[in-house]
Amino acid sequence: MCDTMAALGRATATGHALLAKNSDRERNEAQFLEMLPARDYGAGARLRATYVSIPQARRTHAVLLSRPFWIWGAEMGANEHGVAIGNEAVHPRLRPQRRPALIGMDLLRLGLERGASAREALGVITSLLEAFGQGGNCSHLSRRWYDNSFIVADAREAFVLETVGRHWAVEEVSGARAISNTYTIGTRRSAESAGLAAFAKAQGWWNGRGALDLAAAVTSRANPGLPGALSRCARSSERLARRLGRIDALAMMANLRDHGAAAEGRADFHPQELAGPTVCMHAGDRRRMGQSVGSLVSDLRARGAAHWVTAASAPCTAIFRPVFMDAPLPPQGPVPGDRDDRATRWWAHEALHRGAIAGDYAGFMAGFAAARDALEARFAARVEEVVEKPGRAGAAARARLALACWREADREEARWMARLPRFAAIATRPAYRRSWERFAALARP
Repeated sequence: MCDTMAALGRATATGHALLAKNSDRERNEAQFLEMLPARDYGAGARLRATYVSIPQARRTHAVLLSRPFWIWGAEMGANEHGVAIGNEAVHPRLRPQRRPALIGMDLLRLGLERGASAREALGVITSLLEAFGQGGNCSHLSRRWYDNSFIVADAREAFVLETVGRHWAVEEVSGARAISNTYTIGTRRSAESAGLAAFAKAQGWWNGRGALDLAAAVTSRANPGLPGALSRCARSSERLARRLGRIDALAMMANLRDHGAAAEGRADFHPQELAGPTVCMHAGDRRRMGQSVGSLVSDLRARGAAHWVTAASAPCTAIFRPVFMDAPLPPQGPVPGDRDDRATRWWAHEALHRGAIAGDYAGFMAGFAAARDALEARFAARVEEVVEKPGRAGAAARARLALACWREADREEARWMARLPRFAAIATRPAYRRSWERFAALARP
């Protein structure tokens, strides 16, 4: 399960557009942050996506990707032109295709590599979807097939794209918008695939009278995750509405760390208490198998962009760090896998995350959250000084700042890692503990 949010300039405190996403996947399914340069290809070149090969573009844009280690595509990312995209699994009444094709994460990366604006990236995704379809197992250790929805944004525009098979519909975002793991576009569509309404009618999902309500027609009511997806989408929408006109990058980070209304304002909260899915998703027993394993906030401007990433699991226990497309990505270490390897950045932080949730999470967070928020606020102030600075001098300043912020964040997380033993005072519930012990065993090198 995942959540993606976007706010255009008219809804933000700064006048800049924002996109934010938590990627929820299996708890040992590490994500790798990478930046790939723009590249030219010869005529007839092909690329190998996760399962299938398709023709390569003559030129691809530079991209920042957060991708599950075993997938070619990405869960979220941005490109050199200030386009940012997040995707969601959605579950239609039509059984998703199991035959390998492009998966949603492939489509997301292709949109970033080939689209110089949100509108252009949207066209890339829809044309490739129609040409090659979507299908194939999208899960690491289990078997899951699903269709996809997306938010595609740049400094000026944002779009919600929802798909069912090779059909699709688009809603243009007017202010702030959230999506989760269910269809949300009703009768308000700015574009759609040819024959979408006829397809819905042929499937028996719509009687042909009145306007087609896409979400009502195609949503699978048999999906056991539907109530949770609806509640998370409503919660994200409510948090966006609460700060309409005052949303900034720090507010989006807070949204991604939300544990729901039941946890709000509680000093004694522990993730083991959660019964349903939340935006900041913590895995537990069999009712809660998903875990937030990567997070992104993109601050999209007409004159540059600043991207904020955790490169880690659980945004509540991680520090957002700045990334700029014209500055080198600070060292990321080896590509992680599904085995515990502290040489990798993702698994190094995972020791902090799993140590915090295994014991006195509330005691740990009482100190860590305040230090984390203060550090991010200082980072944000320093980013403002350089993000729109032009020329080589600006790029050099951004590179120095990114490296300095990452080093400072690493030192802060190391400081709290050293403090972990003092927060191991409580015994967690047996089912919760056994669930994490099982995945720790699977992760042993």
